[in-house]
Amino acid sequence: MLYFLLAPLGKKFILFNLFTYISFRAAGAMVTALLIAFIVGPAIIRKLHALKVGQVIRAEGPASHQSKRGTPTMGGVIIIAATVIPTLLWARLDNRFVLVTLVAMLWTGAIGLIDDYLKVVEGRSRGLVAKWKLLAQVSFGVTLGVMLLVWPVVPPASINAAGTTVPFFKFTVVVFAPWLYVLFVTGVVTGFSNAVNLTDGLDGLATGLSAIAAGAFASFAYVLGRIDTTGYLNLIYLPGSGELAIFCAALMGACLGFLWFNAHPAKVFMGDTGSLAIGGSLGTLAILLKAEFLLVIVGGVFVAEAVSVMLQTGTYKWYKRTRGREYADAHRVFRMAPLHHHFEKLGWEEPTVVVRFWILGIFCALVALATLKLR
Repeated sequence: MLYFLLAPLGKKFILFNLFTYISFRAAGAMVTALLIAFIVGPAIIRKLHALKVGQVIRAEGPASHQSKRGTPTMGGVIIIAATVIPTLLWARLDNRFVLVTLVAMLWTGAIGLIDDYLKVVEGRSRGLVAKWKLLAQVSFGVTLGVMLLVWPVVPPASINAAGTTVPFFKFTVVVFAPWLYVLFVTGVVTGFSNAVNLTDGLDGLATGLSAIAAGAFASFAYVLGRIDTTGYLNLIYLPGSGELAIFCAALMGACLGFLWFNAHPAKVFMGDTGSLAIGGSLGTLAILLKAEFLLVIVGGVFVAEAVSVMLQTGTYKWYKRTRGREYADAHRVFRMAPLHHHFEKLGWEEPTVVVRFWILGIFCALVALATLKLR
């Protein structure tokens, strides 16, 4: 919005030329997101307290988490507001990359909001029935996949609509059959939104990792949107994708602002409202930037958390069916899944787990950034 209002004034007042630069607008979006989170955060937390929208703690979870019962949840609305509003202010609203990503955040955030509402207001401990939650996520993934095939956001001259790039290999593109591409997109969005959701189990863990991932994707979007940089680094040029750096900067600022209230001991949790919205938008970012495989590297900790749950569940069911329940109980892969609970069971304090996982998240982001040059 500000781009269309103020950039034309640059012809008369040179200062307004700043609004033509993505880097300046990304910085503005990040600062705006931080301020919004700081300003509206306390009011939303008080409102959640008044409505008694408290976190439901499952009995099978770590005993130390029982003290968190009643802490306000659904705080993800702070992250969504602090991401969407700055993006609308600072990004070009005629850019389809930005519009698609905003829809992704709102769509997946709405799924999480319904799930949280059923948990804390309706008193259903499991929230939205798993099959209906999955159906809602899949419906978005299918819609996104079909839309990108019918109305590509990237010119065919740059890359096939059903294609994606491969890290560490210059100009290497994998092209899927149309139906397989739709399945691929659906899997990326659904899988990553659930991965972030599973990671959101400790104070500040998912929030900090999301900020790190958003920062990494801001760099990718900025680089891939510049014809000079992509030519130098042997990357696929994606015209218009640079505007996504503004969304990523806003998301990073929103997460950092929310972390102020979500750090241990947390005053508010993001709930499924925030985790599904973040996961859905990061998955969509990767799809639009043709960097789905890079998402696995950037979000390495998220992936590890999801894999730990699949390993734990799959192994338990296998042993239970083949050798009986007692054997299955005694031969679990992890002491508890997701992975962060395993380390809690090993005696690590919650802040220790969180900070060390953040360090791993930074390492994963640096490895992913290195792929820009290592080709």
